Amino acid sequence: MPDRLESSTASDAILLEGVELPAALGVSAAERRMRRPVRVDLEIGRDLTAAGRSDRIRDTLDYAEIYRLVEKVAGGQEHRLIEALADRIAVALLSGFEIEWVTVTVRKPKPVAGVLEHTGVRITRRRGG
Repeated sequence: MPDRLESSTASDAILLEGVELPAALGVSAAERRMRRPVRVDLEIGRDLTAAGRSDRIRDTLDYAEIYRLVEKVAGGQEHRLIEALADRIAVALLSGFEIEWVTVTVRKPKPVAGVLEHTGVRITRRRGG
């Protein structure tokens, strides 16, 4: 096995899937006040070469910090659309962490009782764009 492997940062990603948290989300003010749960999946683009080689937390991201930021965005302000919530999460993560890109999926469970399991969006945002 070679001592040095080339890194492919384009494919390095941290995954946080199935994050469930309350969000002030909905078209009506009454719905936003209810703070119903949403499910968030994150795929975060970051070069993981150093973390893989060092096996040290300081060379990667603290997942608890990521969760706290997502929780703050979801519950700290009102969002009419899941598109807006997803975009705000992406912007906050790009601003708060040294990452190259992020894909955010937001699912709103049972938006129409008995008709839909969930509605959702998936967006990708990149640093500098």
